[in-house]
Amino acid sequence: MALYPSWSWRAVVASFCFCFLSLFSLSSFGRPATFLQDFRVTWSDSHIRQIDGGRAIQLVLDQNSGCGFASKQKYLFGRVSMKIKLIPGDSAGTVTAFYMNSDTNTVRDELDFEFLGNRTGQPYTVQTNIYAHGKGDREQRVNLWFDPAADFHTYTILWNHHHIVFYVDDMPIRVYKNNEAKGVPYPKLQPMGVFSTLWEADDWATRGGLEKINWSKAPFFSYYKDFDIEGCSVPGPASCASSTNNWWEGASYQALSALDYRRYRWVRINHMIYDYCTDRSRYPVAPPECTAGF
Repeated sequence: MALYPSWSWRAVVASFCFCFLSLFSLSSFGRPATFLQDFRVTWSDSHIRQIDGGRAIQLVLDQNSGCGFASKQKYLFGRVSMKIKLIPGDSAGTVTAFYMNSDTNTVRDELDFEFLGNRTGQPYTVQTNIYAHGKGDREQRVNLWFDPAADFHTYTILWNHHHIVFYVDDMPIRVYKNNEAKGVPYPKLQPMGVFSTLWEADDWATRGGLEKINWSKAPFFSYYKDFDIEGCSVPGPASCASSTNNWWEGASYQALSALDYRRYRWVRINHMIYDYCTDRSRYPVAPPECTAGF
């Protein structure tokens, strides 16, 4: 049997230790949570069903009720993501929402994904919105380029001191820069919880309310799994939110990479169907964040 030099054994041992530590770090700090670990039901417990030991859940909408859940803690900066499979078939008039919210009545901060149901055969639309210092009305809409009811896809919100980025899988679909230096409000003082709801909104959700829910298709189901929250929990160490050592504040997360920027441009050129920045009927003068620069 061949003998290996001592340095080779040291390299093997070091490599094994590195892999073990990497796995330990991933499971400790980046693990997908089970539903009960990090979330609580906020609305209609009977319409939220746990699957696979709580590693996935089903949300139900019928004529009696929709439902919702929220994280047990709030967070100040970080990244949250979930894999979601949306309502198949005729889902017109329904809204599945995944968002962060400060849960404050007067001066609200909020980062929204809202998936707007459709008539069978029409593309699913995702609406994003941003509230900063109590001011919202910053809607953008994108038609998804795949069927989000056929399988799970990952929806992510990255929030740091530099920008907020909404991702669909690996595709950035929206960027909101921190332009406080130019007088643009930016959410950075209030921690936000992670929320999701499934509800009836046929007064506006599909074609501005022209398409109503077909209750003969009820109940409607959406599914969630791989709950992942990495951020500064509040209450927690006061230094966490301002620490530059947090991975989401690192240099590679302060602006889109060249590849991500190309993906972002592709989405906006080919799939964006509404941008409040160009809606002159609502804003004869473009809001300041629209002209502050990307």
